[in-house]
Amino acid sequence: MHSKGSVLLEIAVQDAAGARRAVAAGADRVELCQALSETGGLTPSAGTVESVLAAVGSGERLTVLVRPRPGGYVYDAEEIALVSADIRDIVRRGAGSVIVGALTEGGAVDAEAMRRWRDAAGDADVAFHRAIDTLADPASVVDELTALGVRRILTSGGAVRSIDGIDAISAMVRASAGRLQIMPGGGVRVQDIAQLVAAGVDAVHLSARRSSGDTAPSGPGGGTDGYDVTDPSIVSDVRAALDGALL
Repeated sequence: MHSKGSVLLEIAVQDAAGARRAVAAGADRVELCQALSETGGLTPSAGTVESVLAAVGSGERLTVLVRPRPGGYVYDAEEIALVSADIRDIVRRGAGSVIVGALTEGGAVDAEAMRRWRDAAGDADVAFHRAIDTLADPASVVDELTALGVRRILTSGGAVRSIDGIDAISAMVRASAGRLQIMPGGGVRVQDIAQLVAAGVDAVHLSARRSSGDTAPSGPGGGTDGYDVTDPSIVSDVRAALDGALL
């Protein structure tokens, strides 16, 4: 559970420009991924990792999503090895943490995959992502994730929007007993901040996205018109709400 005045703001970004905007507007940390709106986020390129690290200026301000494909969170041996290799490369480039998640066919935490990824991360922190939101009782795996060396859990409490999963999030805060951080993410809005902070969370996470408004021709091989960009006004509004809730 957080101490008063210490709830962090993490913003999901997809490029260096978004990272700069987020930090300038008050973000404490950025989570880097790619294809966020299309897939929920995938592993970014090495070049993107380096450019965002340069933009934020500190590995502590950067966590990187390592997710090899869209779809579910059950991975075979080849995929687990790929994630391990990506983690080692990302940490070598200077990222302070990675965020991953793996489940078994039976819907439990894939402890062996998580052990391998924890080892690959070395001195960097490991966070567990919203794979936890597919579980019937996410609070029940907090002890296991703590024992596996996970430092932070990103969760919506199993709901589409975090505020609607507030009871499950509160249960995870209680189960964590300060041993790891609980960070709500998923549809977070400014008006939710006070209630989320009151639940004892350690950080809040959102993407703060808007459309680029780009109308350049895209064509059959270029995807849809426009793309997501980080909106600094959303970041600053949430920052202000966080600071107000902690007064």
